[in-house]
Amino acid sequence: MTSTQTRERPAAARTEATAPPSEAAGRRARDVGLRSLLPHLKGQWPALGVVAVLSLATTLLTLSQPVLIRDVVTRIEADEAVTGLVGLLVAALVGAAVLSGFRDYLLQRVAEGLVLGTRRRLVARLLRLPIAEYDRRRTGDLLSRVGADTTLLRAVVTSGLFDIVTNVLMVGGSAVMMILIDPPLFGATALGLTAGVVAVVGLSRRVRGASREAQDRVGEMTSAVERAISAVRTIRASGAEEREAHAVDGYAKDAHDAGMRIASLQALINPITSTTVQVAFLVVLGVGGARVASGAIEVGDLVSFLLFLFTLWFPLGRALNAYSRLQSGLGALHRIEEVLELPQERELGDTPAARPAAALSVVERPGSGPLAGGSAPQPPAIEFDRVGFGYAGGETVLRDVSLVVPRGTRTALVGPSGAGKSTLLSLVERFYDVTAGAVRVDGTDVRELPRRALRHKLGYVEQSAPVLAGTVRDNLALAAPDATDDDMRDVLRSVNLEDVIMRAPHGLDTQVGEGGVLLSGGERQRLALARTFLAAPPIMLLDEATSNLDARNEVLMRDAIGSVTSDRTLLVVAHRLSTVVDSDQIVVLEHGEVVAVGRHDELADTSPLYRELAAHQLLIK
Repeated sequence: MTSTQTRERPAAARTEATAPPSEAAGRRARDVGLRSLLPHLKGQWPALGVVAVLSLATTLLTLSQPVLIRDVVTRIEADEAVTGLVGLLVAALVGAAVLSGFRDYLLQRVAEGLVLGTRRRLVARLLRLPIAEYDRRRTGDLLSRVGADTTLLRAVVTSGLFDIVTNVLMVGGSAVMMILIDPPLFGATALGLTAGVVAVVGLSRRVRGASREAQDRVGEMTSAVERAISAVRTIRASGAEEREAHAVDGYAKDAHDAGMRIASLQALINPITSTTVQVAFLVVLGVGGARVASGAIEVGDLVSFLLFLFTLWFPLGRALNAYSRLQSGLGALHRIEEVLELPQERELGDTPAARPAAALSVVERPGSGPLAGGSAPQPPAIEFDRVGFGYAGGETVLRDVSLVVPRGTRTALVGPSGAGKSTLLSLVERFYDVTAGAVRVDGTDVRELPRRALRHKLGYVEQSAPVLAGTVRDNLALAAPDATDDDMRDVLRSVNLEDVIMRAPHGLDTQVGEGGVLLSGGERQRLALARTFLAAPPIMLLDEATSNLDARNEVLMRDAIGSVTSDRTLLVVAHRLSTVVDSDQIVVLEHGEVVAVGRHDELADTSPLYRELAAHQLLIK
């Protein structure tokens, strides 16, 4: 093991050797071959058909040239006119060049189409992976598969697969012509070529595994760079530039070493091929000269045989090199297929009893009695029914949580860090599925609802309030693409952000930077809230939605949330109890369990944990 592989690195940047079992299983995905490439060529078959025809025509024109040259030599020896043959030879040369150029252009188009289609499928799959997959995998490695690996895939078509096909056609045609000229001489030549071909094929097969390893190392390096850049301010403030550079350098060295292993394998191919062709050439000169001297063949036949030797060997050499490049491309294809074979987030989940949504019964809870006029009771907006949950490979996070969020009310989740508050919101959004019990929205188990339909009902503001790179307009339109400029200004006004944005020279088209870096923390949080308010869903999930706001903006935000959610259901996670003291109900969680439910005044008297939290925040004495 090299020193770079044992080098100590930051825990968050370590290799996938310590990945959970599910990821390790992903690494053991089935091996890929040319058959795996076929789905990626969908839509390219007409162009490939034209390429095949052009390749065949080019091959025939090229193979005709030694025959024409032999006839020219024979006629010159017989003192006959050669003008017509020379004209045909020139036409064959020009025709082969023109057809070859057009074929290569079409092949490049096919390759670019292959890369585009593969990137589209990769991106579509990456955006639909289960959230747990993002927890296990590193962003930089996934980005490497979309970028570097798909670029290598281009070589599979342009300088791999079709180079092999085209050159094998040329090799086959040349071999047939050589056999027709002189079978014994061809047999002697073939013996000299076989050893070199076997050696090159053996080396090329080793290239695929080395290429896959090299791409893995590049993915790790990309992850390390992405990690460092995304936290560059923290790294600078901590004076950790040298340590992070050293960590990235370790990954870069690993990628370099893996690349050198490929280079050492490929470096052996050229000497083997050149030595083999020299041996074959000497065999033809020696054996062929002896056969001319014995009168078995004519001089013109030997000249033609030598030309066919070169039309055989040079295409064979290119085919062998192409085979080596093909193995590198298939190593990249293996990494691409690993992602494409990952399961997508399923629209519907597995419920203990797979009943249709219409047949699901609604359990009547306190406060959900008959409506005016004796109509059937409406189910609560959200219901947690004896919910249990634990992250893959981790301890249980929630235990037997039962909770009802009546529609049109505001419910707050409070408790110490790690109590499971944010996890409850993730379960409502179906980022994860419960391991026990059920979560219901409007009376229906969320696993029985298509995810798109479920999330259409929900508005979610994450704890980190992420802002996408782009403009203010891009961020607001994310969940409401049909919103007008007036709608956007109104919602910005409601979160006290209109003046900040509209004072900027470009207004709604102001750039916010990578991750919203050009905005303050409070402005990012308000923009994330505005994005959710603009979509106006009936149920809103807010996870520490005002944690980065100053006191003045917090009051304004509370008023804005109150006005926007006056006829909606609100489920809020909060550490600052001052933001939720007026909630319709407050749920206190500890160690993944509900320990108290009530209003602020009730809990201050009945819940020791809530009283302790409130006392620390000076809300009670």
